Amino acid sequence: MDTRVKYPRTPHLPWSPGASRDDVYLADISHFIGKHVVITEKMDGENTSLYRHGLHARSLDSRHHPSRDWVKALHAQIGYRIPAGWRICGENCFAQHSIGYHNLDSYFLAFSVWNEYNLCLSWRETQDFLHKLGLTPVPVIFEGLFDAETVQQIRVDTRASEGYVVRSAGEFAFADFANNIAKWVRSHHVQSQQHWMHQVIKANGLRSPS
Repeated sequence: MDTRVKYPRTPHLPWSPGASRDDVYLADISHFIGKHVVITEKMDGENTSLYRHGLHARSLDSRHHPSRDWVKALHAQIGYRIPAGWRICGENCFAQHSIGYHNLDSYFLAFSVWNEYNLCLSWRETQDFLHKLGLTPVPVIFEGLFDAETVQQIRVDTRASEGYVVRSAGEFAFADFANNIAKWVRSHHVQSQQHWMHQVIKANGLRSPS
């Protein structure tokens, strides 16, 4: 069986307005300067990891919830093609949380692939692997050398987007996660008094076939 790994908490960039009291801020971003990075949209879904023999949300002992049925069906179709010891991490966007989507390319949007050595594949390798399995990556906003001023000028429609995630474009180890990934989240992101899992499920919308 696959060794299950809980996805780490992603630290906030110093200029991220949406951190809560127990979130982690990066005090220093010097490790990003001059590094080739990919900036992707931060999707408002449920963090989900797919393995060859199963899947789970951020919690390793995720109980059943109807919002997970779609991604479970997806896993049943492609799980056998995931190499032993590998995992695919992404957002299960089937259920509407704080943001409603109307034109998703898929309900599962992947943002990283980890091999049997617990190394995150480079972004290019990640895209190639996802393409082979017919999976959809999260939308890319920017790719190039990291420059703090340029990144701070990124504008997202906070009515329709949770924010963005900066990640190193190259391969990196799980133990070095906090030095390779950071996020910017809109202020007052969670806008409901009741957790989405305790509400009636409202499915997000998929893009109409062309």
